[in-house]
Amino acid sequence: MKFVDAHIHLSESEYSKLANELVAEARNSNVVALVSNSTDLETSINNLKIAEKFSGEVYPALGIHPWNVNLLKENELEEIFKLIFNKSKRNTVVAIGEIGLDYKYEAAFEKQLLVFDKMLHLAEKLNLPVIIHSRGTTSKIIEILPSYNIKRILLHWFSSPISALNKAMEHGYYITEGPPVVYSHGIQEIVKEVPVTNLLSETDGPVSYYKPPFKGKSTSPSFIPKVVEGIARVKNMSVIEVADQILENFETFFNIKLN
Repeated sequence: MKFVDAHIHLSESEYSKLANELVAEARNSNVVALVSNSTDLETSINNLKIAEKFSGEVYPALGIHPWNVNLLKENELEEIFKLIFNKSKRNTVVAIGEIGLDYKYEAAFEKQLLVFDKMLHLAEKLNLPVIIHSRGTTSKIIEILPSYNIKRILLHWFSSPISALNKAMEHGYYITEGPPVVYSHGIQEIVKEVPVTNLLSETDGPVSYYKPPFKGKSTSPSFIPKVVEGIARVKNMSVIEVADQILENFETFFNIKLN
């Protein structure tokens, strides 16, 4: 049985010296592929290095997280655009992410909208999938997305509202869920509504989880089998059925053929 972590942040500072250990833990847990998301230019560059080191196991997604738009240095946006463009031509980058909107950073919301729009247009131009952060902004994002010609859209850690979820499913978007599917009734309700053909598993590490069975543990790709077990319970399916379908979804969404 093979598993995937479609959303992790291997280049974040908390993980900076742990890449070897985390990839080893992934291997030991039959997690055969990880998509490492970026939040700015520095993490994008670092993710490319990590992906080169662990070729065939780690795949880079490059982008600007909404919480970083107000921290952009001069020319940083142009530099990351050049990086994504060049790496996409070499088939090195598998997605643009993590991008999106977040009302928690409302003071920078207009700039978030500007950066998000530019990233979506780039995805359109390069025919790349996008991985979207939508905390508190899912309904707005669902309204925005159909105006772009982007074929593969992933809403990371979808939590609410159900009305936006229904619209997302109508458009064929994908959803990732992580460790909370084991204990959160809200996330379990979301998973019930999403066809298994539109689901992917994630950890979002280094985010920490504070409920059993993850309480007190450092977030690791080794959590993924429990995530898939949680999805299987909600879906009333076998773990192997869910794992196989998520693997297929991963290959389809990221246009990757795993060994």
